[in-house]
Parts: sequence; C-alpha cells; structure tokens
Amino acid sequence: MRELKAQRKRVQKDRFPQNKKRSQNALTQTKIPEAIIIRPIQKKDNGQLASIIRAIFEEFGAPKENSVYSDKATDFRFETFSENKKSEYFVAEQNGKILGGCGYFPTEGLPADCAEIVKFYLCPDSRGMKIGTKLFSLAEECARLAGYKKLYIESFPQFSSAVSMYKKNGFTELSSRLGNSGHTATTIHLIKEI
Repeated sequence: MRELKAQRKRVQKDRFPQNKKRSQNALTQTKIPEAIIIRPIQKKDNGQLASIIRAIFEEFGAPKENSVYSDKATDFRFETFSENKKSEYFVAEQNGKILGGCGYFPTEGLPADCAEIVKFYLCPDSRGMKIGTKLFSLAEECARLAGYKKLYIESFPQFSSAVSMYKKNGFTELSSRLGNSGHTATTIHLIKEI
C-alpha cells in the first residue's frame, strides 16, 4: 500500500522513469503502412511480375522446364491479357512496387464455360497479409461475372500452401490435366464450380 502511494506521488510530480523501449515499440506499432492498391495489369508491370514468378520457382525448387518459369508469355503478361477480352489480370502494388498478381484466362482446350486461374504469385514479404486472398477472390468473382461457370488451376507439390488454400476454397483435385496451357510439368490439377 505504501509503495502504491509513493508511485502515485512520483507520477504526479512527473518523476516516473520513462521506459525508452516501450516508447520505441509504440512508435513502431503506430506506423501506418503504405496503402496497397489492387488494380488491373499495366504494361510497365511485365518485368516485375516475371521476376517475382521466376524467383518463387527458384525459392521453392519448382520445375523450371515446361512450366510458367520457361513460358515466354511470362514476360508479356499485359499483352496476353489485353489481347483476350474474356480474361483479366490484377496486381497488388505498394508504393510503386508490385507485390504479386492473379488472373483468369480461357486457356486453349478448356470447355467454353471454364477459365484457368493463372499466374497467382506473391513476393515473400507480402505473404500473410491477406493480399493473396484479396487477389484470388477478385479474380474468381470477375471470372464469374464474365460468365464462367468453372475455374481450373494447375500447380506443383512444392506450392503446398497454395494448393491447400485452393482446396479450402472449394477446389477439388482432378485425375488429369484439362486444356493445353503448355505447362506439362504440373502434377496437380484442380477444378471448382463457381
């Protein structure tokens, strides 16, 4: 009781020692992150997106041949999507830096009512921030609004976290691939009705 009274007096006289660590932590916690923008792809995004995609393949040790890694179209995302009106691609950007992207595309050989979720990748420092969820949900909703009834995804066991997310979102595994993406190295093929 005596200590409590003494402490109150110190506080009233402004003699309570300041905890510098506490004030530094408070400053760190109150910093507002730069706004993250989700927008349609622009031509200027091609280089950053291709770098992100290839870096992720290297990070996870995914096959480079016969995959998105070696696909020449990876370097021309904007052109691929602007040439096809039944497709869209979205990027997440923060302070001029691309964090990742996701889109849907009517891959050759898929049924007319089916689009493929394509090039869904996030750079390491943007994972766990729900950016992927927002990109993925936007691509799925826009595909539905464009008239698609099904979505298809190709992937690898190395991307198990993404595959798990797809399954939690209603995708089921197929016994073989659909369509002709040219990415014959993929071993996981999933589909969902939307």
